[in-house]
Amino acid sequence: MLAKRIIPCLDVKNGRVVKGINFVGLRDAGDPIEQGKWYAENGADEITFLDITASLESRGTLLRMVERVADTIFIPFTVGGGVRSADDFRDLLRAGADKASINTAAVDHPEIITECAEKFGSQCVVVAIDAKFESDGKFRVYTHGGRRPTARDAIAWAREVEHSGAGEILLTSIDRDGTHNGYHLELTRAIADAVNIPVIASGGAGELAHFYDALQIADAVLAASLFHDRVMSIHQVKDYLAQRSLPIRTRSPHPLGEG
Repeated sequence: MLAKRIIPCLDVKNGRVVKGINFVGLRDAGDPIEQGKWYAENGADEITFLDITASLESRGTLLRMVERVADTIFIPFTVGGGVRSADDFRDLLRAGADKASINTAAVDHPEIITECAEKFGSQCVVVAIDAKFESDGKFRVYTHGGRRPTARDAIAWAREVEHSGAGEILLTSIDRDGTHNGYHLELTRAIADAVNIPVIASGGAGELAHFYDALQIADAVLAASLFHDRVMSIHQVKDYLAQRSLPIRTRSPHPLGEG
């Protein structure tokens, strides 16, 4: 079994890391370059940066920030937000990102997934799915940073995403985002059962057991406020998972700045 990954997520707005609940009520959580460096030194397997208002504001991702991150950290990182074309995707990779995440543009123009996969390789293509449970009993896909509902069913969309060439799905439960009530296991299992590509679970981590529960289903987990607020460290999460016999990348013998 492949090692499970622990991935801090940095939502960026106006050049600062922010965090909210259910995608709203954003508060400042620090400088993205400093936060990225800290996580890279403290056990993160990867880091994800999401420019959360780029699509809403119809602009590209902050490339200068991506370049600075690439100069600072030495673990894989994914960047998303405002990717509207294969050219935008290419610009992120040239700026130093290892993978790029697409959400709104993929929903509006699914062919962009195939185009990017063919040009840059599926391993670089992450499709973000922001989903919310609706009154009709289905998980609905949302775009524009979780602000706009679509007609797409999340499970059917996940299958289409894989068929189109995506190498990975970043799945966020809007209902659980920032709540600390645990990952949405029903949603995560439904998506993971529907596809054969890695699924990253996001939204809801609040205690150590939540990571274990999600990683019984998903290939990786994202977490934000728990790590930003230093409620727990990545090393604590990894030690806990190792004790429960989950395959994880072990900590370095001399971790820096244990949080």
